[in-house]
Amino acid sequence: MKSKILIVDDDPRNIFALKLTLKARSFQIETATSAKEALEKLNLDSTIDIILLDMMMPEMDGYQTIGMIRKIENYNHKPIIAVTAQAMDDDRNKCLSAGATDYVKKPIDVDQLLDIIEKI
Repeated sequence: MKSKILIVDDDPRNIFALKLTLKARSFQIETATSAKEALEKLNLDSTIDIILLDMMMPEMDGYQTIGMIRKIENYNHKPIIAVTAQAMDDDRNKCLSAGATDYVKKPIDVDQLLDIIEKI
């Protein structure tokens, strides 16, 4: 069985596209439309292997969310792939410094995402 991935994004279109793409490659998918919902799911389910996290969400951004995820005992070292539409030069470093494992830009290059998933 392939990895279980939690997709966290406030845009249902992004969730739909990623879920469809990753399910077609036999990944198990969970979704959350807010950081709060993601944290609730992570606290209830210790079987998620990878978190795909949108960095620009209302209420709690991805940087804050990564910090909260890293405080959850089962998730302090699990891979978090940061996803952002703002492709500024220092975004990758900011995401990694915040505790993300890797980083992808929107629109997501599926081959690049799959390469990252395979490496982690």
